[in-house]
Amino acid sequence: MPHTVSDMTTIALAATDGMLHFELATVCEVFVRDPSGQADPWYDVVVCGSGPVRVGRFWVEPDDGLERLARADTVIVPAVEDVDADVPPDLLDAVRTAHRAGARMVSLCTGAFVLAAAGVFDGLRATTHWAHTDVLAARYPRVEVDPDVLYVDNGDVLASAGKAAAIDLCLHLIRRDHGSTVANAVARRLVVPPHRAGGQAQFVTTPVPARDDHPLVNLFPWAMERLDRPLTVEDLARQANMSSRHLARHFRSVTGTTPLQWLSTQRIRRAQELLENTDNSIDAIAEAAGMGTATTLRRHFHRTVGVPPDAYRRTFRSS
Repeated sequence: MPHTVSDMTTIALAATDGMLHFELATVCEVFVRDPSGQADPWYDVVVCGSGPVRVGRFWVEPDDGLERLARADTVIVPAVEDVDADVPPDLLDAVRTAHRAGARMVSLCTGAFVLAAAGVFDGLRATTHWAHTDVLAARYPRVEVDPDVLYVDNGDVLASAGKAAAIDLCLHLIRRDHGSTVANAVARRLVVPPHRAGGQAQFVTTPVPARDDHPLVNLFPWAMERLDRPLTVEDLARQANMSSRHLARHFRSVTGTTPLQWLSTQRIRRAQELLENTDNSIDAIAEAAGMGTATTLRRHFHRTVGVPPDAYRRTFRSS
């Protein structure tokens, strides 16, 4: 049964050893105070744990025990530092109890490993920081891990990727509960973009060879300087002085993708840079990024990033 706004007033923040302070602070900053003065009721944030917990180099004393978390309206699990560490059984029990009672369950960054261990994500979409998505998917095969999004919303079970995406998801929750006006007021207080769509891609840098003697070490900068040109796999292979098949094997080992997919990704990255840092028209950016036309750029950009180029520019170049 869908929750109403009044159901969502108590937010229990799950505190456990190894929790990261950024996400802890994010929840407190976003949910403790309503700067708009228009939301009634507002949230009651309670840090719940079985005792003092280590947060980075600091210690945090919870407001209440895990039995309070089990009765909460919304449970938020912040990031944990070590995704290989065992989740305390009492925390798992409290999370499962809250979930069975109908609480809204939210993970921030690697907090997804806690909800996944409790079975909350079984049969549902989830995400986490891009550096840990493969581990999450391998460890919990019943979870549909999406490595390319900022956050996912399954209704009463939600998850964010790393750091800034945690803020995005928290603002998304406020927007769901209280509307855009209140969410925008919170965003203004935090001096962050008021809305980034959850389906927007995590902005991950494509790997390049780590060794100076790698056969492709000179090819990558050569190609980056020529992104505005119609490069082919044959052009890349000729520059690298190897066959196209040999080139594909090296590309796969270094980047995890094909030469053409790598080129496409770099062209999108170039378009992102130009959208962020210039006033160039979409047509000019399409040409500079090797996309040819604005129509082609819009199609590939939206498919890869999750938002149109114009929306991306508005988000990353707010006045």
